[in-house]
Amino acid sequence: MSLREAITRLPDDPVSIYDRFTNLYDLMFRVNGYGRSVERYLRENPLPLPPGARVLDAGCGTGLLTLAFLRVHERAANVASIDLSLRSLQTARKAAQKLARGTRRRVSFAQSNALALPFADETFDFVLTSGVLEYLPLREGLGELARVLAPGGHLLFVPVRPSPLTLLLEVMFRFKAHPPLEVEAETRRYFRVLDHHHFDPFEPIGWTKSLVLAQKP
Repeated sequence: MSLREAITRLPDDPVSIYDRFTNLYDLMFRVNGYGRSVERYLRENPLPLPPGARVLDAGCGTGLLTLAFLRVHERAANVASIDLSLRSLQTARKAAQKLARGTRRRVSFAQSNALALPFADETFDFVLTSGVLEYLPLREGLGELARVLAPGGHLLFVPVRPSPLTLLLEVMFRFKAHPPLEVEAETRRYFRVLDHHHFDPFEPIGWTKSLVLAQKP
């Protein structure tokens, strides 16, 4: 059995967890302001994306990062958002359609495994992801994101920093927070790190999060 098949068949596959807790997950992030923190970062640090930029939200969940991008980026863009959970995708699609309606930003949604993205090499100009790499072997996960990103393209991700609170979340959601030094080393294997932003501790996202912006050589 291949690594990809093993991941797909895990008995504690996160897809089943997030299908069960989609509404709670969506409500939690609406209330805690997590998305607003990412949106503020994107607004204060605009990326030099080309007209009609090709954007991937890898593991979109209920649309947190897709929505943050749509609120900030008003020019034409083609956004592909993928996730394992069909219920999460349905929630994300409804929210994104409201923001993209009547604009030149096209958003599509598909069920997919982040270790086997259904896209050709160098498809995207910008890849963003959050809460996904913690479910994957870090090197393989970053490698797959690098594969679909065009040279010069940007990757933005929000790693979960290990803490006493993440121990509870790891039990609830069957994920594992990677050690920061490992995240740094594996990111630099594929990318050039442009910014490692640490959110203010008083921001809702700041309790355990930072943000990494990197570029594919």
